[in-house]
Amino acid sequence: MAGHTTPPAPREGAAPPVRKPNWKMIGPGMVVAATGVGAGDLVSTLIAGSKFGYTLLWAAVVGCVVKIALAEATGRWHLATGRTIFDGWRSLGAWTTVYFAVYVVIWGFVYGATAMSSSALPLAALFPDVMPLKVWAIITGLIGLAFVWTNRYAVVEKIMMAFVGVMFVVVVYVALRVAPDLPRALAGLVPVLPSGSIVYTLGLVGGVGGTITMAAYGYWINAKGWTDSGWMKMMRLDNRVAYLTTGVFVIAMLIVGAELLHASQIALASGDQGLLDLDRVLEERFGASTANLFLIGFFAASFSSLVGVWHGVSLMFADFVERLRAARGQDATAGVAPLARGEQERSWPFRGYLLWLTFPPMTLLWLDKPFGLVIAYGVLGAFFMPFLAATLLWLLNTDRTPREWRNGPLSNVLLAASCVLFVVLCVQELRDLPW
Repeated sequence: MAGHTTPPAPREGAAPPVRKPNWKMIGPGMVVAATGVGAGDLVSTLIAGSKFGYTLLWAAVVGCVVKIALAEATGRWHLATGRTIFDGWRSLGAWTTVYFAVYVVIWGFVYGATAMSSSALPLAALFPDVMPLKVWAIITGLIGLAFVWTNRYAVVEKIMMAFVGVMFVVVVYVALRVAPDLPRALAGLVPVLPSGSIVYTLGLVGGVGGTITMAAYGYWINAKGWTDSGWMKMMRLDNRVAYLTTGVFVIAMLIVGAELLHASQIALASGDQGLLDLDRVLEERFGASTANLFLIGFFAASFSSLVGVWHGVSLMFADFVERLRAARGQDATAGVAPLARGEQERSWPFRGYLLWLTFPPMTLLWLDKPFGLVIAYGVLGAFFMPFLAATLLWLLNTDRTPREWRNGPLSNVLLAASCVLFVVLCVQELRDLPW
């Protein structure tokens, strides 16, 4: 493959008709938002609330704005150019192909085990002594595989919307149950950085809902049937509603941490186990029914991330393989039209990556993540969000994008700020790795 390719030419002809935004069509944004908010994100938010009360509430709001800007940029690229994000990356040079190839293989191997374990934890707590945690994890992985293998995007969207509904009801219910202090919550909207809060602040702004699945948003809007700039207004409505909903999740969990844990100085374990700690606190305070309801919400958050990754990143991998195969038989400077709607979900690369996410990671359930693999996973994962933000800035400010849909000042400011933020988070995450 050539070291640099020229951008695909903007599409010619009359502008497509503008579709009027319709609330009933909202969906892809909810899929990407539900996928990005996993159990680990909820724990980090709880810990921030338990340590600093409502003080960092403003960071959750800023984080919501950052995610809206990133997802909007991804969707705008797909709709404005008719090209996928990987086609855009390929136009920036061969280095993007090398990076993504290494990343998607190692990341998928480790994430598969993480997702299965996270989904198994609440099931093991809801049904104690039924079977070992590893068996629950394998079952959730197989169910996710079978569901994504046999269904298309439309069904995936419906089940993900159901998960979002469960997460929303449970998290908001628990937040209301702990009786939030509204004056202190409103005071938390004023930007303040207490001593020792910088890591938690950065995590709230950049970490919750920010994963490789943000890059998958464009594939989901294409799978929905939104394929040209006439859908731009609909995409923007979909994106804003989804990440505002994510913002409510984050604020609700921060309230739970502030009210239930901060005042009592209760510490949670890091990682997904922290949600089981909260389950025990809820049972002591409000009874078994509230605790069980929370475990159901915990499962919805974890399993929706599993299903979303199994589907969305497999779509990205299928497109990645298609770009490579097409490049062998044509001039590397030419653009490659994406596969027709629904074809990728039946392709061997899509199903091959599904199998990669499911079966090899099961070995890690026994091996407890070999040290070298953890390091590689952490390094590649830390670099992905800066990579996404920087490449979107590059793609959307050049003639790779039709002039009408290039970045405006606000988009540039938000994307540049998110790029700096994710670089700082990247450095912090690299420092925290067990070198």
